[in-house]
Amino acid sequence: MTLEKFTLNNELVLITGGGGLLGRQHAEAIAEIGGVPVVLDIAKTKAAETATYLKKVCTSEVFYYKVDITDEEALNRVLGEIKKDAGRTPYGLINNAGIDPKFDQDSCKTTKSRLENFPLEQWNKEIRVSLAGAFLCSKIFGTEMCKHGRGVIINISSDLGIIAPDQRIYKKEGVPEDMQDVKPVTYSVIKHGIIGLTKYLATYWANCGIRCNALAPGGAFNNHSDEFIEKLTSHIPLGRMARIDEYKSAIQFLVSDASSYMTGQTLILDGGRSIW
Repeated sequence: MTLEKFTLNNELVLITGGGGLLGRQHAEAIAEIGGVPVVLDIAKTKAAETATYLKKVCTSEVFYYKVDITDEEALNRVLGEIKKDAGRTPYGLINNAGIDPKFDQDSCKTTKSRLENFPLEQWNKEIRVSLAGAFLCSKIFGTEMCKHGRGVIINISSDLGIIAPDQRIYKKEGVPEDMQDVKPVTYSVIKHGIIGLTKYLATYWANCGIRCNALAPGGAFNNHSDEFIEKLTSHIPLGRMARIDEYKSAIQFLVSDASSYMTGQTLILDGGRSIW
């Protein structure tokens, strides 16, 4: 294998949730190996900020669009705009968008995260964005790729798509058990579901020349509280959280011909957490 297999040669790669913390990193990873990031986000300002950032650090061609990934009509419309603006069809898709509950010293002021209190409305909202959204993007953009007989889909799962959350990490001293906040049920269901979607797509579109794999990252440091970091890293053999740029090489491997014989698999980058 040579480094040439890691190049994308001006291929278009769509990143949903591209205006977010890791979405920007995924987009930068694409630009670094000669691809053209297409940033999709429900917040146009965030998408534009990512595009501006990439043009500065990578001098890359970048496209960005505001779109609600739960809106099938809007996704079809954006696909048409992308093909018109870029003059070609997308080659890759990174399903990154989702609703990620945060656990630090400033989050979760209620006990609605607990299973016995978890609102059906919240369940439906999170499943719709994080899982149904990935399905719709795969359906629309993947079908377009299939017409051209080539493509790559990367679904962003989590180490909690492999293991169950250890709720002790989120426990606060002096708080009654029934008042403790927890990692909600939706996160586990979604991240496990993303892996199931990955396997389905990998077999369904194999004859179209489309590969589909999942990335299961561990937690990336983003100004978490010292208490949370201490508890979480005690579960990680490498003894630390990830830096936000440490998943870029994995994205570059999965999206390029460097992984040309890999499909339907889940690449776990969690500092070893899931082996304990």
